[in-house]
Amino acid sequence: MSRKPVIGVSTDTFDFGGHIFHGAQQKYLLPLISMGAIPRLIPSFGAGDDAGHLLHGLDGLLLTGATSNVEPRQYNHGGPDAECPPYDPARDSTTLPLIRATLEHGVPLLAICRGNQELNVALGGSLFPRLQELPGRLDHREPKGEPQEAQYAPRHPVTFTRGGFLAGLAGGHEMIMVNSLHWQGIDRLGDGLAVEAMAPDGTIEAVRVEGAKSFAIGIQWHPEWRFAEDEFSVALFAAFSDAVHSRG
Repeated sequence: MSRKPVIGVSTDTFDFGGHIFHGAQQKYLLPLISMGAIPRLIPSFGAGDDAGHLLHGLDGLLLTGATSNVEPRQYNHGGPDAECPPYDPARDSTTLPLIRATLEHGVPLLAICRGNQELNVALGGSLFPRLQELPGRLDHREPKGEPQEAQYAPRHPVTFTRGGFLAGLAGGHEMIMVNSLHWQGIDRLGDGLAVEAMAPDGTIEAVRVEGAKSFAIGIQWHPEWRFAEDEFSVALFAAFSDAVHSRG
């Protein structure tokens, strides 16, 4: 590619002083810049009738994590036991159709944390609204009140699926330690998704879209956090970069 590739980045909506903002945390942008790419924020106004128009000019798509959770109505989970606020319906209405368009058009996709959950829901899967309340499950939420270094520190291992795509990136390691900052987790796996990594409590921690036209990976943990200091994170973003640069 003779030009710098452009990677779309999902945004969250938030109220600041009575004004609605659309934004993404810098930590998601830095790995893209290190790839020699130009991040382009995608406002969460809804994808409209043709989600493909949001992909015009994009060579890749990164779905970020967020403080909000996917609304349970998006995966047909009703009742008070499904409540898991805060929500960001504007983001849901943008990312879910955009994911399907991204896969249809063969645009490389990397989905992180909330993005991983969105990927699963977009393909017909469901989520556990409050993973920490399930018997035998770990509390995957970040420790409140702790500094960021503690919140994003590795907290549990994940085991890679033997022969999987991520296992190939792990340099022979069957297991690595990861950070964990999420409430929701994958329940019913979306159509066409393959499990790439699991936590010791059975939580699905990474997925791959089988038969995808390009790179299409979902990661439940946060590889973007100080990515350059972690061997696996470097390999993951390098693979995403190769797919992005191969377009055009």
